Amino acid sequence: MRAIIIKADPKSNKILSQLAIQLGGNVLSLNEMQLEDFLLGKMMDKFKTGKNVSRKTVLKKLKSK
Repeated sequence: MRAIIIKADPKSNKILSQLAIQLGGNVLSLNEMQLEDFLLGKMMDKFKTGKNVSRKTVLKKLKSK
């Protein structure tokens, strides 16, 4: 199964949702925070190295930015 995410204004979202349902699709509505979490997860998967890093190293890197 494949999916698409369309970010639009509320009126357009309603029209697109109705069209998707008429075409036999399932519609899942995400709020802004859920969309950000999803995209962060996709980025994390893309750059996954499989290596473990200590908590100290992560915090040090975060503080340097």
